[in-house]
Formats: sequence, structure tokens, C-alpha cells
Amino acid sequence: MDSTASEQGLRLGIIGAGAMGRGIAQVAAAGGMEVVILDANSQVATEGCEFVGRMLRRLAEKGKLSVDDAEAAIGRIRQAATMSDLAGCNVVVEAVVENLAVKQKVFAELENVVSEDCIIASNTSSLSIAAIASSARLPGRIAGFHFFNPVPLMKLVEVIESIRTESWVGDTLMRVGRQMGREPVRVRDAPGFLVNQIGRGLTIESAHIVDEGIAGTVEIDRIMRDLAGFRMGPFELMDLTGLDVTHPATELIYQQFYGEPRFRPALVMEQRTQAGILGRKTGSGFYPYEDGKQVVPDEPPAPTGGPDSVWVSRAEPEGHARLTQLLRNLDAPLEDGDQPSAGALCLVTPMGSDATSAAVDQGLDASRTVAVDTLFSMENRRVIMPTPITSSRMRQAAHALLAGDGRPVTVIRDSPGFVAQRVVAMIVNIGCAIAQCGAAAPADIDKATTLALNYPQGPLAFADALGPANILRVLEGLQKIYGDPRYRPSPWLMRRARLGVSVATPEDISH
Repeated sequence: MDSTASEQGLRLGIIGAGAMGRGIAQVAAAGGMEVVILDANSQVATEGCEFVGRMLRRLAEKGKLSVDDAEAAIGRIRQAATMSDLAGCNVVVEAVVENLAVKQKVFAELENVVSEDCIIASNTSSLSIAAIASSARLPGRIAGFHFFNPVPLMKLVEVIESIRTESWVGDTLMRVGRQMGREPVRVRDAPGFLVNQIGRGLTIESAHIVDEGIAGTVEIDRIMRDLAGFRMGPFELMDLTGLDVTHPATELIYQQFYGEPRFRPALVMEQRTQAGILGRKTGSGFYPYEDGKQVVPDEPPAPTGGPDSVWVSRAEPEGHARLTQLLRNLDAPLEDGDQPSAGALCLVTPMGSDATSAAVDQGLDASRTVAVDTLFSMENRRVIMPTPITSSRMRQAAHALLAGDGRPVTVIRDSPGFVAQRVVAMIVNIGCAIAQCGAAAPADIDKATTLALNYPQGPLAFADALGPANILRVLEGLQKIYGDPRYRPSPWLMRRARLGVSVATPEDISH
């Protein structure tokens, strides 16, 4: 392919005129490319071209595109009658059904039509690029070009290179993506590529927390929004996407990674999928829906009556400082001694551990001990967890105390890493595992996560903000208590945490 073709006069073919194909056509035409749309159903192709035209004119009406530019873009779009009409394309993007055999058949037909330097790319979200290209005559010119729905609004595109993709193909697709106004990231072919791997950290770990009875779905959503800063909680997100989409993708990634424990699906997702409780589309999911609107239960009221006195453990200096400052602002009856008095509420701030371990290891009365999550800002919500034998009086006293300024407090059952610590640590660990194997550059890992998933930060930036050593402690604590390899820390994270450097620090092994 001519190296200048991606910058001017590029002709882009699109096979499949569904939602993804139409979105790709819109951004390509707006980027100055000639676009040729083909669909097995000619009526769908016609409707697709008309739809793109309407969207471009709507952008002009909103002032986001000039009328002349919109009409010029529409003039660059045409419908193909047969596969042979794609013969003059520089790049062809396949956006048909997620079926390996179907995609391979399309690629085989296309290779008989286009020139040998035409790039053939798949918009697949889950299938191996190497597998798609395995029966191709020229597998080196085949790559993944994975857009996100809705394409015109989602700025990210993953450029996926299989073990046989030639470097010039990835280079060209990066330029083509930028010409479309997208933010391209280069990713090595792997199950779930980049974004769908990282997205499992939020959904799978949250679902495992439900399976363990630590907290309910509504409580977890509230914690992840208010404490960790996510725009949507994991169960709201799964209801929106649909479990019939999320769970099979989770199972596929798990299977394709030969049972990698980090991606082990959770029982609650399987049971609800089998029962057809899929989310918003079925009118019932993790939340009920009335007239298409989510029904959310009210926040439970806080109890009244705080403790007579409260003592904060110094075992975690940072946690002690943060919680003590908050309690002073709440005019709490704080004790200053090295040990609590006989009737004091004992507050601990474990990192990656549970309330029980903190009480036992520190020689505290577990019936008076309550743990508080201080890793995240406590401005919008506080999360507490009692030990299994904490008295109801002490639990309610802690709840009342921390809700004294009107902030909501969520009470969960004893768990290493609370909720947010666990979930964010898993997101970070998956991002670090991707960096460790070289599937994507550190900067691209964070960029892809924020652009495609709308997370408050990318996994590596999250680690740096919370402290790499803290994230490592959470994972090590989880692994110690559960004995589950799901929580084993990535060497990438472990080394940077111990060296005291940013988790985004790349390795220079050039000679």
C-alpha cells in the first residue's frame, strides 16, 4: 500500500452495514476518505448509506461540521453492489457477525478481488486475528481494527497485530485511525485484546464479591461510584450491556487464556444468564426496571447514637492520619492512648486485610472492632466492615459516627481489601500483566481504558495515585487469605512497587 494513501485519497471499503459498519463509514467519510459500503443484504447497505448521510447532516445542524464539509463527506460514500466493487480499495474493514467461519469466508472472497497491497482488517471484538488470518493467502496484511460502539462518540480504536501481521500494516492503520479522528492504540493479538481484558477486572471481581456474600449489587455499585470515582457501577454496566453479551465474552476470554485465574467467571453471572435475567433489555437484571427506567432502592438511614469514645489504630500510619482527621472534623470523642480503653470503639484501617485479621494481629477486642476503608477519599461515602463478632451496638455506633456529617456509610461483611480495594487492585493487576507481556505500551494501556471504558483513571495511573506499594499489599493480602492464584501480583507491579517508581515505568532493554 502506498504510504501516502492514508493521508490523502484513501479509499476505504466496509463489509457489513450494521451499527458498527455505519459508524466506521461516518468517521471515515468525515476524515476525507472515499468510502465503499457492502452488505450481503443490499437493502441494509442502502439504509446504512442513508443513515450515515442523516448523521452527517445532523452534525452540520448542530454546528459540529460545516454544511459544505458534511455534503462533501456524503459525496464520498457509495454503495457497492458486489465484492468486486471493492477492488480499488486501499483498506477494507470487515464488520460482519462474530463468527470465525463467516469472517474467514469473507476474507477469502475479498483476497480474490483486492490488490496484494490492500490491508484487510477485522473489527472483531473477541476473535483471534491469527485465527481469522490462518487460511488467508497473504496473512501478513491482515490485522484487527477494533472500534467501539457508538463509533462516532467513542474515540478509541485498537490496532491489533497478530503474530503474522507485518509492521507496515500496523503503521498504516495507526495513521488511518488518526485520520478518522480516533485515538489509535497498538495492541498485540490476545484474548480480549486490551480493553476487554481490563474491563473484566471491574465486572468479574465485583461478581465474586457478591458470590461470597460480602456485599450486594447495589452496595457495590454505590461504593465503586462514590468511593472509587467510577461513572457507573459494575452491575449498572452489566445491566446496560446485557449479561448475554458480558458473560459469554468473559467465558471466552477465560477459555482462550487456558483457564487464567484472573479471568475466572463468577457463578452469579452464569445463573442469571441461564435464567434470562439479562438486564435492561429484559426488564429485569441486577436492578428492576419500570417503563425502561432503572429502579434503585433508597439509601438505608443511618442509625443514631455514636460511641462514648473512639480509638484509632496506628498500625497503618496513613490510614490512622486520614481517619483521625476525618473524626476530628466530626467532633468525635477521640482517645489518644497507645491502647484503647475498656469500652472504646476500636477503628482499624487495614490495607488488603480484613477486620478479623487486624483485630487478632493487633491484640484488639474483636467485639469492639470495626474496619474503615481509608485508601480512597472519604468525601462522598464511607465503607466500614465489622468482624463476625463485632457487637451490633459497636457496629451501629461506628455507622452513626461516620455518617455524622450526612455522608452515606455502607456496611459490608468482613473481607480482605473491602470492596473498592479489591476491585481496583484487580484492574491494576490486569493492566500490569498486559504491560509485562508487552501486548501494549504503558501509555496506551491507560489511554485505552479511559477512552473506551470511561474509568476515572487507567490501571497504571490508578496504581500510581493510590500507591503501587498499597496495591501490591492488597493483592498479597487477598492471595494470603484466599490462597487463590487469581490474586497473584504481576511481576511488573511487584518490581515497580519495590523499586518505588511509577507503575508506568517502561523497561529499556535496547543495546
